[in-house]
Amino acid sequence: MLISTKGRYALRVLIDLAEHQGGEYIPLKEIARRQEISEKYLESIIKLLVKAQLLSGLRGKGGGYKLTRSPDQYTVYSVLLLTEDSLAPVACLEEWADPCARAAECRTLALWQGLDKVIRDYLSGVTIADLAQRGSNGDNYVI
Repeated sequence: MLISTKGRYALRVLIDLAEHQGGEYIPLKEIARRQEISEKYLESIIKLLVKAQLLSGLRGKGGGYKLTRSPDQYTVYSVLLLTEDSLAPVACLEEWADPCARAAECRTLALWQGLDKVIRDYLSGVTIADLAQRGSNGDNYVI
């Protein structure tokens, strides 16, 4: 599984909005500047997030984008599933895949199902609020 720039940037946008939320709409230009992402590319990602109702947008003066719910209600899994279409480790586990004719004899099916579950459970347990917390970069491990 390789997460695309679209998926990574969507997470960055949501984290940015979570960190700067205050009830007002945040202009695309500000998000693009802070995240160092091209406005043009960001527009396509934001359009996807608005269509999925993860963001709301307002045009004109004072316009921009904001989260539609609390940052703790956005899971990394749901965002990546939206941007990546599938997070399945193998094609036969994709949601739209036809049943595999070899499933009954497949020696590796349980392995892939287990990996799929680990990925889904892990990413479902991490929220945008978790990622937006300052100092959550993994370097605070104490023995």
